[in-house]
Amino acid sequence: MKTTQSERFWSHVVTGPAADDCWIWTGAIADDGYGRFWTKDGDGQKVIRPQRFAYQLATGTPLPPSVLLLHACDVPICVHAVADAAESHLSEGTHKTNMLDRAQKNRHANRWSAWRFNGLARQERAQRSRDLRDVILTHGWDPERMSGALAGVEESHPRLF
Repeated sequence: MKTTQSERFWSHVVTGPAADDCWIWTGAIADDGYGRFWTKDGDGQKVIRPQRFAYQLATGTPLPPSVLLLHACDVPICVHAVADAAESHLSEGTHKTNMLDRAQKNRHANRWSAWRFNGLARQERAQRSRDLRDVILTHGWDPERMSGALAGVEESHPRLF
């Protein structure tokens, strides 16, 4: 039996036990730390970010390339998209609203930034996404291990708490 594109997509998503948990993409992750999902497009294939695919499935509306998706959770591989904006981790935005969101959450690196992950190299951001994916694929939904992966803490490192 042949699987649909939607079934193939959801086979790469792990949802947390709580209603407001992230839905983590466990498929391919590119060097920018965001997921990649290949879809059939006419005679060939095209790649789409999984959060866009999930959002379009949830809303039933195709997104033009000019529309960005903002993550309320700030987890690049989260695809938690539902039609109710109050529950969705993803919302439509523009480059301007994305930059405002980044500034309000202190995700940009400058001399006043205090957030400990500011200024991460692209390669490190991608590695953290891959580490999070690998934790879920290896251990299932384990909040402590997931938190360590997002923080860049290796499992072999001793923990204070």
